[in-house]
Amino acid sequence: MADLQSIKNRYGIIGNFPVLNRALEKAIQVAPTDISVLVIGESGVGKEFIPKIIHSESKRKHQPYIVVNCGAIPEGTIDSELFGHEKGAFTGATSTRKGYFEVADGGTIFLDEVGELPLQTQVRLLRVLESGEFMKVGSSQVQKTNVRIVAATNVNMMKAITDGRFREDLYYRLNTVQIDMPPLRERKGDIHLLFRKFAIDFAEKYRMPELKLTDDAVSYLENYSFPGNVRQLRNLVEQMTVVEQNREVNSVKLAEYIPMNANLPAVVQKSNGGNSGSDFGSEREIMYKILFDMRSDINDLKSLTSELIKNRGNSDLSSQEKNLINRIYTPEPQSANPASLLYFENNHQSEVHHPTIISENDEHHYNDVEDVEIEEAKPESLSLQNNEKDLIIKALEKHKGRRNKAADELGISQRTLYRKIKQYNLED
Repeated sequence: MADLQSIKNRYGIIGNFPVLNRALEKAIQVAPTDISVLVIGESGVGKEFIPKIIHSESKRKHQPYIVVNCGAIPEGTIDSELFGHEKGAFTGATSTRKGYFEVADGGTIFLDEVGELPLQTQVRLLRVLESGEFMKVGSSQVQKTNVRIVAATNVNMMKAITDGRFREDLYYRLNTVQIDMPPLRERKGDIHLLFRKFAIDFAEKYRMPELKLTDDAVSYLENYSFPGNVRQLRNLVEQMTVVEQNREVNSVKLAEYIPMNANLPAVVQKSNGGNSGSDFGSEREIMYKILFDMRSDINDLKSLTSELIKNRGNSDLSSQEKNLINRIYTPEPQSANPASLLYFENNHQSEVHHPTIISENDEHHYNDVEDVEIEEAKPESLSLQNNEKDLIIKALEKHKGRRNKAADELGISQRTLYRKIKQYNLED
């Protein structure tokens, strides 16, 4: 059995972080067996190295090793890709085809992004894991295969099971041994080592001098979260190797490529498949929450203002306080175009309050609680037709039947106004 350092040298794996070392050690330990392995980790952490190590250190190393990206194969063809099909099984099946499980017999299949498998395919895969049997698409003949499966995913598997997107029995079949790959932000001590390795590789590839980091640049990188993990760091070094003229890179220059204010928190999947905490379903839900919180704050502010009026009375309020109250309670100015106002009122329903507005010259004093009331707006008709008819009548009355003036007031053409008058029987 190969030791840890020789494995790192063979596959170009850089780093000494304990969790990384433990992941590699587990891969070496389980390699001689035939048990299934599930690799868990965020995108870009290097999960693809684990199945390569397992295959190369196993008794299957001289047999086929096939990588299948489950998320890249269309749902309608993935069964055919994995298990093969018979001639005429579906439109376009002009000949019999072997699937990956038949081709890789005796070897290893790496199912990357296994959490993206369709449910129907999951049933077929479960049968292969339990009995080593499968059937081609369009065939009733059972075939046997001896394949070792290593799977990987960046999906929260327990949540996928709860949501009905992944079978629980398949999850436990795949997860005989779980190997966790740590994100780069947890391997701060390895970031500079990786940068130097990539800088040397790309300097040789592009025949350019090697990039060097200043001390402040090293600190900058170590405090960046790297949502794209090792893949993001590698792409960063390659880009800077080609673009930058100055081969010494400081934090100011790094900030041009990865600004710290764009360093948004990454969504971290729990390695044990557990709940990752508060999970907003979408950006829309976040916006709704913000809007509801704002509405609650405004209502609280109005309540406090009402209490202020009740407790102190209008005569005790300063000019600044009265202006503030007017700004809070005064309705927004209406649109000059009644047609656009009509559209807004019928498509945006909201609660409208009409409390007493305090003016500088108001002679009344509000010392009693009952003197200040916030009246709820009466329910208005939400019928677009009724409101449109009322607006047309009002415009015609305002301009004494002159249709050209009424049309201008409503913001519509005279032809449209004539058609609406006929539609609503307003000829008289």
